[in-house]
Amino acid sequence: MRILVAGVGNIFLQDDGFGSAVAQYLRTQALPEDTTVIDFGTGSIHLAFELQNGYDGVLILDTVSRGGIPGTLYVIEPELPIQAAPGIPDPHGAHPGWALQVLATLPQRPQYVRIIGCEPASLAEELGLTPTVAAAVPLAASLVLEQIAAWTHDATKKGGDVCSGDS
Repeated sequence: MRILVAGVGNIFLQDDGFGSAVAQYLRTQALPEDTTVIDFGTGSIHLAFELQNGYDGVLILDTVSRGGIPGTLYVIEPELPIQAAPGIPDPHGAHPGWALQVLATLPQRPQYVRIIGCEPASLAEELGLTPTVAAAVPLAASLVLEQIAAWTHDATKKGGDVCSGDS
């Protein structure tokens, strides 16, 4: 089972660097076989290209503002299939949601897609996470590993072949 863990965000906007921080943290951990961790930063267009490499599961790590307490972690399951916007996606508006729209154009989509988000405390133009969000980084990494384990268990029950196209 091939898994992509994608860190996204802008490290120069304080807590918006959450996804990048979790990706960096995960690189120090023992990861399941066939798990790829990439810090895309603000390069969602690169994420869109990487999604075309036939992953079975995709976890996107990002800051998510939902009005909760700073440092709160969310596991979000976007509705799939994600409908592509009419016409060609605009890379100038590239953000994780844009990259997810690209999934709708792929003939072979990941079966599993989740966003692990963290409520920010500050998005000020400053390098480095706030202490509250920095404390959530190892917890988010644990959620990533739990999610991968759940997907692997599910895929094993289904017989191992988890990639599926539109059919």
